[in-house]
Amino acid sequence: MAAKTFDVVVIGAGPGGYVAAIRAAQLGQSVAVVEREHLGGICLNWGCIPTKAMLRSAEVFHLMHRAKEFGLSADKIGYDLDAVVKRSRGVAGQLSGGVGHLLKKNKVTVIMGAAKLAGKGRVTVTTDKGTEELAAKNIVLATGAQARELPGLEADGDLVWTYKHALTPKRMPKKLLVIGSGAIGIEFASFFNTLGADVTVVEVQDRILPVEDAEISAFAKKQFVKQGMTIMEKAMVKKLDRKAPKVTAHIERGGKVEQHEFDTVISAVGIVANTENLGLEEAGAKIDRSFVVTDAYCRTGVEGLFVIGDATNGPWLAHKASHEGVMVAELIAGGHPHAVDPDSIAGCTYCHPQIASVGLTEAQAKDKGLDIKVGRFPFMGNGKAIALGEPEGMIKTVFDAKTGELLGAHMIGAEVTELIQGYVVGRQLETTEEDLMATVFPHPTLSEMMHESVLDAYGRAIHF
Repeated sequence: MAAKTFDVVVIGAGPGGYVAAIRAAQLGQSVAVVEREHLGGICLNWGCIPTKAMLRSAEVFHLMHRAKEFGLSADKIGYDLDAVVKRSRGVAGQLSGGVGHLLKKNKVTVIMGAAKLAGKGRVTVTTDKGTEELAAKNIVLATGAQARELPGLEADGDLVWTYKHALTPKRMPKKLLVIGSGAIGIEFASFFNTLGADVTVVEVQDRILPVEDAEISAFAKKQFVKQGMTIMEKAMVKKLDRKAPKVTAHIERGGKVEQHEFDTVISAVGIVANTENLGLEEAGAKIDRSFVVTDAYCRTGVEGLFVIGDATNGPWLAHKASHEGVMVAELIAGGHPHAVDPDSIAGCTYCHPQIASVGLTEAQAKDKGLDIKVGRFPFMGNGKAIALGEPEGMIKTVFDAKTGELLGAHMIGAEVTELIQGYVVGRQLETTEEDLMATVFPHPTLSEMMHESVLDAYGRAIHF
C-alpha cells in the first residue's frame, strides 16, 4: 500500500497539535493530523475547559450563599451534581466540535487512529479500518501527557479517582482526600470544598502550590483553611487501605504515621508524557523520565522530528503547547520565529481565590544573585475589589533594581487569571518599571492594583 504523502504530519490534536496543523496549513503546507481519541485533546475534553465550567458552577453557588451581603435574597440554595457535570461536558463537546470545524476550514486531513513512527519521515496509523501509511518530511509529535500514578495509590474509579473520574463524579464526596497541591489538586479541592465536602489536602513539599511564590502559597493556605479545608504539608500518603465505602489513608508527617478515613481520594501527583510505544527511541530521540529532550525550538536532534507541548520540557501548560505549535510550523515553512521563553509563560490556577503568576519568584531572583525591588498591593486597598465584595488578595511584583526589568509578577484574588496578561505583555515588550509607572490604568478596575504594586516596589504607592 502506497503511503499518503504530506509536507507535515502532526501526531496528536490537543492544543499543541491542532494549532501546529492549522498554522502549517496557513503557511501553505499540506498537513495531516492523527488523533487517537478526541479533537482538542485532554485540555479541551478532560482538563482546562471542563474544570473551568465546573468551577464556575461552584463560584455561582458560593455567591448565592452570599446574596444577603449584596442586598439580595436567595432561598433553598442547592445544586444538582449531575446537572453541573452535564453542563461541563456540554461546554467541552461544543469546543471539541469547533476544533473539527477549524481543521476542516484550513483543509487539514484528520485521521482518527493511533500513530507510530516507522522510520525516517514515515508514520503508521492503526485505525478501525486497518493500517495506513503516511509520509512527510516533517513530523510534529504532540501526544501530551497523562496522570502519574504512584504504587499503591492507583486509581480504581470508585474510591480513588484521577482527574477524569473527578470530572464525571459518580457521587458527591463527603470526606475527600486530595493527594498533591499543584494546580489540578487545588482546583478539585476548591470545587468539592465549595459544594460542601470535608476536604484534606496532603502535600509532600513544605508548602502547598510549591511552584508559586512563597508569599502567595502562604496567603492561599490561609484562605483555604478559612474555607474549612485541612492542609497537611511535609506529609506523604504511604498507603491506602480500601474497604468500600471507606478508604483508610496512612499519612506520614514529622516521622509519625497517622491513619485517616475518607470516602473518596483524588490523586493529583503530576503527569507522565505519552511517549511510550511511539517508536521514539528507535528513531533516535532522547527521553528523560518519559519526556522527550528537545532544544528551545522543539527540535529532537533527529532530522524532521519535532516534539511540542506536554510530551517535552515544561511548563506543561496548554498555551505553551499552542505557541510551540505555531513556532514549529513557522520553522518548518522556512521562517525565523523566536524561541518560546519558559520564564514568560504565565501559570493560572482557578481555585477560589484565583492564583496567577509569570516569571521569577522573589526566592528565584535572590538565588540568581540579583539585586531586586519588590512591590505589593492588597485587594483591600482597591475600590473595584471592595465593590465586588472580593477584598481578599494581593499583587506582588519583582524588579531588577539595576535595570528596572520586570522579573516576575504573582497574584492571588478575584479575576487574577485575566489580569496576569498585562504583566505577560509587559515582559514580552521588555517593559521597565518606568514604562509601567507612566501607564494610565482605567478607574475603577482591579488592574489599578497592578500599577500600585509597581509603584510600591519603588516606594511610590498612593493608596497603601
